[in-house]
Amino acid sequence: AKEDKKAATEDQNKDDASEAKEEETEEAPIEDGEYLVDFNTDSSMFHENPDFDGGKATLIVEDGKMTVHITLNSKNIVQLFLGTAEDAQKDGADLIDPAGTETIEYTDGSEPKEVYTFDVPVKKLDEEFDLALIGTKDKWYDHKVSVSNPVAK
Repeated sequence: AKEDKKAATEDQNKDDASEAKEEETEEAPIEDGEYLVDFNTDSSMFHENPDFDGGKATLIVEDGKMTVHITLNSKNIVQLFLGTAEDAQKDGADLIDPAGTETIEYTDGSEPKEVYTFDVPVKKLDEEFDLALIGTKDKWYDHKVSVSNPVAK
């Protein structure tokens, strides 16, 4: 009976260790590579440009870490912050500057326009998170976003 109890305890310890290990690592649930994804927002003014890659953002997975590359509709949004607008205004806030620009060729025949792109870290797919933004009017706004439906590029 003692041996059974000892074996059960060892099995329990193994289970506890593997559970703790799973919680520590927040690795991407998908393999390294590039994926087209839905970048979902709570705003009609802040979203992926519908004339770029069919309105899909690009999820880059490298060494198990996920980053979503979004292409906006203009240069009116000048910085992002992973968190709330209130926290974005605190000293030392880690603000996200534009990663670059893209020139968008519009399908409706409008003049091509240069727009900002941003690279935003993503912890989990299909899970809403706070992403604040500041525009050219120098005011921070709170938004909720999520990244979902990865399809390999």
